[in-house]
Amino acid sequence: MNAFFQDRLKAALMVIALVGLVVGLGLWGAGLPDAAALVWSAGTLPVLASLIFDIMRSLRAGEIGIDIVAVLSMSAALFFGETLAAAVVAVMYASGTLLESFAEGRARREMSDLLSRVPRTATRHRDGALDEVPLDAIEPGDLLLIRQGDVAPVDGTLVSQSALLDQSALTGEAMPVRLDHDQDVMSGATNAGDAFDLRVTRRAADSTYAGIVRLVEAAEKSKAPMARLADRYSLVFLGVTVALATAVWWFTGDPIRAVAVLVIATPCPLILAVPVALVAGLSRAAHFGVLIKGAKPLEALARIQTLILDKTGTLTDGRPQIVLIETCGAQTQDEVLYFAAALDQASKHPIARAIVAAAQARDVALPAPTHVVETPGDGVVGMVDGRKIVVGGVGFVTAQLATTQAPEIMHEPGAVTVAVAVDGQLAGHLVMADALRSGTAALLSGLRGAGIGRILLATGDRRAVADAVTDGLGLDGVRADLTPDQKVLLVLTERKNGPVMMVGDGVNDAPALAAADIGVAMGARGAAASAEAADVVLLVDQLDRLLPGLQIARGARRIAMQSVVAGIGLSVAGMIAAALGHLTPVEGAILQEAIDVAVILNALRALRIRPTTLS
Repeated sequence: MNAFFQDRLKAALMVIALVGLVVGLGLWGAGLPDAAALVWSAGTLPVLASLIFDIMRSLRAGEIGIDIVAVLSMSAALFFGETLAAAVVAVMYASGTLLESFAEGRARREMSDLLSRVPRTATRHRDGALDEVPLDAIEPGDLLLIRQGDVAPVDGTLVSQSALLDQSALTGEAMPVRLDHDQDVMSGATNAGDAFDLRVTRRAADSTYAGIVRLVEAAEKSKAPMARLADRYSLVFLGVTVALATAVWWFTGDPIRAVAVLVIATPCPLILAVPVALVAGLSRAAHFGVLIKGAKPLEALARIQTLILDKTGTLTDGRPQIVLIETCGAQTQDEVLYFAAALDQASKHPIARAIVAAAQARDVALPAPTHVVETPGDGVVGMVDGRKIVVGGVGFVTAQLATTQAPEIMHEPGAVTVAVAVDGQLAGHLVMADALRSGTAALLSGLRGAGIGRILLATGDRRAVADAVTDGLGLDGVRADLTPDQKVLLVLTERKNGPVMMVGDGVNDAPALAAADIGVAMGARGAAASAEAADVVLLVDQLDRLLPGLQIARGARRIAMQSVVAGIGLSVAGMIAAALGHLTPVEGAILQEAIDVAVILNALRALRIRPTTLS
């Protein structure tokens, strides 16, 4: 039975029960009590029949539904002639299930928006013409036209000079982002500016957005331990309810009191509050670019005590950056960068590309180099503006100079020095390092404030490099020179002190992510091993998204528990009042509906959680 048919059935039952209640009240007011009782019964029976059908289906699946209490209350009310109470219960139950569907639909809106945005076709350049083709026909290397308002269907690189992209559905960033030529475009982003051309780098099935959709679909099918625990508590509640109703009837001889106990006892706070609050939390986290793969990981995330961070690509950017420019001759720092970047345009080495990117970030206009000769892994020689330039390792550049003695260079552990020579003279050095992500200290402080008691670094890099990167961060421990197996062992060891969260971005982190109570992957690039093994995926390469994800998870779990405790407490108080004869069945039904509405509205508060954002 699909969701559309279920929603229509719930709405129809609600209308039948409500019409029966209203018409019956009209007949009763006109002095026709027998006709009123008949109409009330007629309005109740379809709801009762649908409920019995659902319970039988649950029993065949091995599940005992707590809705048995509602069946008992309506059946008992009809049997003892309390047809008005039965009609009120039918209306309240039908409206409660309809309200639950609305609440869960509202809570899933952010994730549903992700699914609904999946494009079905793309516009491809082919032989000087444009063709509309299905996504499955797109191959790496194809050139696509992305019109204004279109969603990028696949991952690719920007061929046009620039593009303005709205990534809010993926990352929660309100402002569009401007990308320049040759930058990566993430599938799922919307073109907020002029049309641009996109060179495909991944097939649709392997692209970022397809990976996100798979994760969302898996999240929607999950069920949290808290929800399962609520189911077990509901069974206990069912036993207590039946026992109390039976005892009241036995000791007072009044079956109407027993009916009143059954009517008010439906534990909707347990049935509704937990799933609505947790799904609302999933939706809210998705709004901030944190994709949690279901209610179970969300609840586990809320209980995390220890955080283990990978270094490269997680605590650091994972890309070499210029941290210092030293000059040795007549050239200025800007000139050293200018000559190095201009020549390095001819190289695809990661460090060369980083030098070019640094110059472009400073709006340096770079001329095309000529007579370029590259020695792979060592350096590049060529001409820039009529001058001979050599860029590369210190030994390589020194060998090209008149002197054979390399200068003594002292830099921090983990740094790489690139030498630059101009016309046979050493001009300077570019000191490159994998820099710490900006705002890391503030993030770690925020995580501790959110309840993380222990934060560790786990890296395969050397101890000196790890210590240099983490200096001043106040970590509780630094574990260096680790193999993937040793990272797994560290996770298992730390789990003895409480639930552990591991954050990483590479294939080598996948085993540790899978071993942790919560594994968090940086970015959602297609079907990357780390994203597949993780329970949480940060949709953008920004570690600071971890803080709002944690705060939302804890807030959603707290709201779910508040709803359960308050709702069940009120229900129990109402049952006691009904047992003592202070509530009639009709009054009990109305009170229970008020409790249900309050519980669902409170659970939806998870959609308004406002986490701390550092960027």
